[in-house]
Amino acid sequence: MRFRRANPNDPPKPQRSTRGRMAITAVAGALCVFAFAPFGWWPLEILGLATLFYQVLRSSDVKAAGLIGWAFGFGWTAAGTHWLYVSLHTYGAMPAPLAAAAVLLLAWGMGFYVALAMGGAAWLRKRWALPLPAANLLVLPAMWSLFEWLRGWLFTGFPWLSAGYAHNHSPLAGYAPLIGMYGLGWLAAVIAGAMLLLLHRSRLRAAGLIVAISVAGVALGLLHWTYPEGKPISVRLLQGNIPQDEKFNGSRVMSALKLYQDAITAAPADLIATPETAIVMLPQQLPPDYLPGIAQFLNKTNSNLILGIPLADSQTAYFNSVIGISGHLGSDSAGASYYRYDKHHLVPYGEFIPLGFRWFVNLMSIPLGDQTSGRDIQPAFTIKDQRVLPNICYEDLFGEEIAGQLNNPAQGQKAATMLLNVSNLAWFGDTIAIPQHLQISQMRTLETGRPMLRATNTGATAIINGEGKVVQQLPVNTYGALAASVQGMSGSTPYILWGNKLFLALAALSLTGAWFWARRAKNQAKAA
Repeated sequence: MRFRRANPNDPPKPQRSTRGRMAITAVAGALCVFAFAPFGWWPLEILGLATLFYQVLRSSDVKAAGLIGWAFGFGWTAAGTHWLYVSLHTYGAMPAPLAAAAVLLLAWGMGFYVALAMGGAAWLRKRWALPLPAANLLVLPAMWSLFEWLRGWLFTGFPWLSAGYAHNHSPLAGYAPLIGMYGLGWLAAVIAGAMLLLLHRSRLRAAGLIVAISVAGVALGLLHWTYPEGKPISVRLLQGNIPQDEKFNGSRVMSALKLYQDAITAAPADLIATPETAIVMLPQQLPPDYLPGIAQFLNKTNSNLILGIPLADSQTAYFNSVIGISGHLGSDSAGASYYRYDKHHLVPYGEFIPLGFRWFVNLMSIPLGDQTSGRDIQPAFTIKDQRVLPNICYEDLFGEEIAGQLNNPAQGQKAATMLLNVSNLAWFGDTIAIPQHLQISQMRTLETGRPMLRATNTGATAIINGEGKVVQQLPVNTYGALAASVQGMSGSTPYILWGNKLFLALAALSLTGAWFWARRAKNQAKAA
């Protein structure tokens, strides 16, 4: 890749080695952590992608391009998810060297997605003899985003820190209701490719493309895809702030029961929500008067409760669940009449054990670590005019699954009007995992046009409106209750209707366009 005509009298410049290019892209990938919350310097991500593409284009062959891509993915993941060390070592009791090795092993594996993307892009460019604009604008962005999408579902998926999340407040945010988070990552990559062309003879067209994408994103952000339904409901979101190393301690379990009982009954609300596993005991293990006593308060005040609690259907079927109580429980002490939602997208190693990895899970002390998955489509919890659809912690990383539940609600129901995420991020201490997860929830609201309520143990307990803005939030690592009035929203964004299909179609169209570009150039060369 050359940006000026070489002078034959100039001495030859030494070519940078593949290892040197890998070092550059590893640093560029690591610096991209600052593009995400809590920093929000989203232009860094575009610059990082531009650096990756530049080094790949100047690589010596397909293998080198793959290695350069791997280094970028390794740096990106290691820097962005370093907080996993806290959950594995501090709270999971894994020896420090093994915990550090596990984080690096994850980064090593995630790097292969970028390696395949960049190696594949280099192979296509060579095979099709693509000119620079076609490689920069069509092939590299498409391959980058397609393998990000693949990372989001293969082996149950790990889409944390996917590129699109950095743009919940950038000019690209307006595209989220159309093409979702992966589509935003694709557009960021297109802009990165166009930036490289600013040093090429196509600089005017490249600049025009960057401006057009940005201006269109701002204009799309002014559109409203959803509309208010019914009257707002009052909500109280509880933040217990129970340290993870005390959460399953015998004496602390009983004090947590009292803490949440007092917090729930402190004041009425249309919806009171607790964090994930606020109660760590099964309903049948609770004091006989615990849930009936809470139900009596709810019935007296016309309040409704969503309570995080594990459930068991048998001695081998345990669920990470929430139950919804609308003022009565019925006669069954196990709670036969409450609303129920079971987490269906479980966390590997933390909530289910992949085949052949029990030895790894045995190195940690993780309670409730072998669970059963709930159904993909589950009903919402109806509260007055609103329908609240829960998701539990890690589940809100999967935008297409939430959109699918809104587009195809449980039989006999209308689509939910607001979303509720209940989480326990105390596993990650006071790290950037908490603001990163809040940013993920913001993206879900942009994609669906629904408000998101977040009830968490240590943070971030917050209310996000249907435009992706945090309107209220409790301080992290404090005990408290967040009270507000929240308006539910109805209607369907294009993303609710189509999920990732539109993004995938655009990425496929880009690769098809590159092929036609190459074919046309080849035919013109023959004709000449």
